[in-house]
Amino acid sequence: MKKNVIVSLADANYFPLLEELIDSIKRFKESEKVAICILDAGITQEQKEKLLIKVDEIKSAEWDIEVSDHKVKGKEWLKSQVSRAFLPKYFPNYDKYLWIDCDAWVNDWNSIELYFKACENGKLGITQTIGPGYKITSKVNWLFGKLAIIKSQNFKHAVKSKIGYDKARKLAFAPHINIGVFSLEKNSRGWKVWQNNLSKTLKAGNIFGSEGLAINMAVYVDSLETEFLPLNCNWITSNLLPKFDEKQKTFVEPYLPNYKIGIIHLAAGIWKNGKDMRTDKSVEIEIENLENKKINKSLRFSNN
Repeated sequence: MKKNVIVSLADANYFPLLEELIDSIKRFKESEKVAICILDAGITQEQKEKLLIKVDEIKSAEWDIEVSDHKVKGKEWLKSQVSRAFLPKYFPNYDKYLWIDCDAWVNDWNSIELYFKACENGKLGITQTIGPGYKITSKVNWLFGKLAIIKSQNFKHAVKSKIGYDKARKLAFAPHINIGVFSLEKNSRGWKVWQNNLSKTLKAGNIFGSEGLAINMAVYVDSLETEFLPLNCNWITSNLLPKFDEKQKTFVEPYLPNYKIGIIHLAAGIWKNGKDMRTDKSVEIEIENLENKKINKSLRFSNN
């Protein structure tokens, strides 16, 4: 019986990315001991049949917290913003859960092991979107040279969601936590804390971003015990491009000592000439190799 599970979600449009994520996992022998479960937010029957050969379970994603119809009509993919806070409900037979967004893929299995280790004893395993090379963590508009209008992602979502200025201020300059990759044990109190926060943020705020705000609240307001993992465990390429080690044929951090990146995450997209790499695999961008020479590469997973 497999005790650990990796979970993701996709609709029909993002199905190619989901397939790449699954393939990136299953190429590692260690994956044989880990279940893969999928939440269906609008994949086709043909796509589902393809998945059944590769994964352990598929369940239809639901609106686990009631959301106004006008906010969600025709946007089934937004179920990821709610359902991932309820993973033990969908897949109850596992001890540890690792969520990976379908626009991410596994480059190094060590990151998977770190996430499953990080969530022991009820902790949340996750990364912050801050690290070497990040030049801006929050935006501020200065008035008269003294007063400032804060434009941090956490603060903006917190104010819109009407959770109160006391909580919003606590979140204002806290390093933002990206919810695209995280781990929790089945019996962690983190699920309930997150769900309670999510029910509040969904009432007034946008659906997109509500679950991220809710998990940031869990960590910075509710003091959920958290194991912060290295940035390379959730490398968001739109924040900082990787380098490519041509000898080892792998993506690495752009700064010394150029550690191998564990999980490549295409959150927010990588754009060129109006095309997003997530929906157009032919898109290549210019990055550097370890000799600082410019090369054109796709950041999508490839078995080649």
